[in-house]
Amino acid sequence: MAVPAGRSVVFVTGNAKKLEEVVQILGDKFPYKLVSKKIDLPEYQGEPDEISIQKCQEAARQVDGPVIVEDTCLCKNFYSHQLLMLEQLILLLAGFEDKSAWALCTFAFCAGKQDPVQLFRGITEGRIVEPRGPRDFGWDPCFQPDGYDKTYAELPKEVKNKISHRYRALAAMSEHFSHLNDAPETKRPKPND
Repeated sequence: MAVPAGRSVVFVTGNAKKLEEVVQILGDKFPYKLVSKKIDLPEYQGEPDEISIQKCQEAARQVDGPVIVEDTCLCKNFYSHQLLMLEQLILLLAGFEDKSAWALCTFAFCAGKQDPVQLFRGITEGRIVEPRGPRDFGWDPCFQPDGYDKTYAELPKEVKNKISHRYRALAAMSEHFSHLNDAPETKRPKPND
């Protein structure tokens, strides 16, 4: 479902760094005005898609309008967790030879509280390393993407924002909405179709 032209979409975040990164990645490609709003959502448990859907439905209910939420996690075959401290993560993996991992980002969009949730995913393969670089943005200091000798935290923002899991999810979302905007109004899906 498309949001009518000229409307804004609430991006649910209280994280200024995340908002800055999303705005930088989307640039002028996203056809709607992005307005951030901090909403306290429950800490849902489950698989990433389930969590994203629940967060988006609750946000749409609270906002009573179109919303975008994001869920990001660092994944390994035996875990997927975003709340570990960097030191705990390194200790957890100390006994494992295989440090490969992937960063997963899911953006969820809902046009309103009665509308279905659409998911847009991005994945970047890499590995978990000893923390390097600034520690001001989650687990960026301990994730080194494949093909690079620097962690997300060490990479210049312009480079990270062209290869990251968040970039890939946002690119999918932006492409989806740009195609909807190119369609004649009569061919756009209507609520409850």
